[in-house]
Amino acid sequence: MKVRKIHRYLGLFIGIQFLMWTISGLYFSWTDIDEIHGDQFIKEHPDQSEFGNLIAPNGHGNVKIKSLEMRNIGGSPYYWINGGVLMDAQTGEIKKGIDEQQALAVASQYMLPELKVKSVERLTQTGGQHEYRGRPLPAYVITYETDENLKAYVSETDGSFQRVRYRSWRWFDFLWMTHTMDYEGRDDFNTMVLRIFSLMGLITVLSGFLLWYVSSPTIRKLWKRR
Repeated sequence: MKVRKIHRYLGLFIGIQFLMWTISGLYFSWTDIDEIHGDQFIKEHPDQSEFGNLIAPNGHGNVKIKSLEMRNIGGSPYYWINGGVLMDAQTGEIKKGIDEQQALAVASQYMLPELKVKSVERLTQTGGQHEYRGRPLPAYVITYETDENLKAYVSETDGSFQRVRYRSWRWFDFLWMTHTMDYEGRDDFNTMVLRIFSLMGLITVLSGFLLWYVSSPTIRKLWKRR
């Protein structure tokens, strides 16, 4: 009877979480992760440009270079130096960030041409629950006229195309939260809540096996023969 009570109350307490683990697991196994990432909205080969008359990246201000990347921003070449300096690769001008029109140009290099822009907003802060969490800020949010509430994010600081987010990704993100039980940032597998529920889930399963063992007529007959 004690085993039955333990098993019953544990099952009631963590049953909902068991259900969410099962539902989210089924969803993950039946979805295409590339589609969830929004690859179907992005060009297979983003637009590339060739540039000439480029100056040396340390030609102005004698910048000491540790890392260097080339950016195509609105059809103009830029250097992204040391992960913190954006420089026009033809004039040497240091940019503090890109503007809205440049962000739209960057997005058009990656997004399918048939998508129509609905609005552009400047994002300066996010919380742990935001779909753009953990990415460079400030950023431009470009919303498209689609049923999926499609949004593209472009970093204002370095002009890089960051992420695509839409309705299916948001469902995936919600279910991922219920799977990891990280209700703050989604991706922490070491939360105390997850550890406790995992341990309780193990106890529930083991108590089920024990309940079968102590209540099985076959097992009782074997014990009697002994």
